[in-house]
Amino acid sequence: MAKKLDYMWSTIVSICGILIVVLTISIGAFLLYKGVGTFTVFHHSITEFLFSPDWNPADDFTGGGQVGAAIFIFGSIVICFLALLIATPFSLATAIFMSEISPKFSSKILQPAVEIFVGIPSVVYGWVGLTVLVPFLENLFHLQFGFSVLAGGIVLAVMIFPSITSVSADSLRNVSLEYREAAYGLGSTRWQVIRGVVLPSAKSGILTGIILGLARAFGEALAVAMVIGKMRAFPENILSPTNNLTAAIASDMGGATEGGEYNLALWTMALLLLVISFIFILIVRKLSSKGAKTDE
Repeated sequence: MAKKLDYMWSTIVSICGILIVVLTISIGAFLLYKGVGTFTVFHHSITEFLFSPDWNPADDFTGGGQVGAAIFIFGSIVICFLALLIATPFSLATAIFMSEISPKFSSKILQPAVEIFVGIPSVVYGWVGLTVLVPFLENLFHLQFGFSVLAGGIVLAVMIFPSITSVSADSLRNVSLEYREAAYGLGSTRWQVIRGVVLPSAKSGILTGIILGLARAFGEALAVAMVIGKMRAFPENILSPTNNLTAAIASDMGGATEGGEYNLALWTMALLLLVISFIFILIVRKLSSKGAKTDE
């Protein structure tokens, strides 16, 4: 009876795993089929899509429009890396505090507080950014409008903060206690142990958390769309409004004619986001395997 039960659950788990693989491959294949239509059906070049700032696709089946997505790509890159620049120091400091300085306090209060941030819907972040952050930046810098790259970067930084913090804290905790004891035995202070032993040993895990945070930032749509202004122009500085890939897809996909040039150009943006996510996954796997070899 026990063997039959074990075989049944093993089969169920295997089927679920296979379904996940099939679903992932199906989504990728569907996006590829839709996304390449810009190049195969309407004969635009990859160079035009990636590097041209001219975005005016025709919302019909004849084509002839312009599908340069450089503004959206640049907007996504600038906002995401600004968010990473803001979030990483705070995340790393919090992770060090949680794992090295006050682990008991962190496990009872700080860790649950960080985990709560993960469960907050993105629309809440966007609404707070729209009603609080945007007016604050408008008054602080005497802007005509507070919608800007900076607003999007701050909102995204708050959103990716718990992801980077949790992964980094786990990596710091996984550093062998023997390393710490050896460093303390040589007369090192706590900060010297953290800086010279713990952080270098957990480097691959910390980088993994940063890459995962960046991947989430690239895929976020609603919260960013509510605070960046959605202006189709390259930002002059971080106080200027702009647009990005996810905001453009979310706002325009519903009104574009199915199968038209505009619709397929938006699908190409979605395919680009999938490729970016795939690159991030490869980087994470590379870092993880490197960290495992180092531990061995």
